Amino acid sequence: QVQLEESGGGLVQPGGSLRLSCVASGSTSSMYVMGWYRQGPGNQRELVASIVNGGDINYQDSVKGRFTISKDNSKNTVFLQMDSLKPEDTGVYYCNVWVRGKTPTTALTYWGQGTQVTVSS
Repeated sequence: QVQLEESGGGLVQPGGSLRLSCVASGSTSSMYVMGWYRQGPGNQRELVASIVNGGDINYQDSVKGRFTISKDNSKNTVFLQMDSLKPEDTGVYYCNVWVRGKTPTTALTYWGQGTQVTVSS
């Protein structure tokens, strides 16, 4: 089992910055993907950024050049640095991880409770 706790959300003006953190606890040694999703009112939850243990990183096109995902393996923490924020970045941001199961064909995913990000002038 893995537990995730996000923090760092808040209200900022357009062009501002926020840094989100997600601390994982439990069976963290089996994690192989960590990422951030977001969901605005009336919208589907969408991937913002993800990072794999081997270093591969993916970003949603709308955040490329503005957001940076990183992790601190020693602290089981993944970060999302958000710069040049826009109103359309508003939403609840969720931390997500994938963990390997006991067999090669099994895996589990876990979600945090979410942290609100509001970009408004």
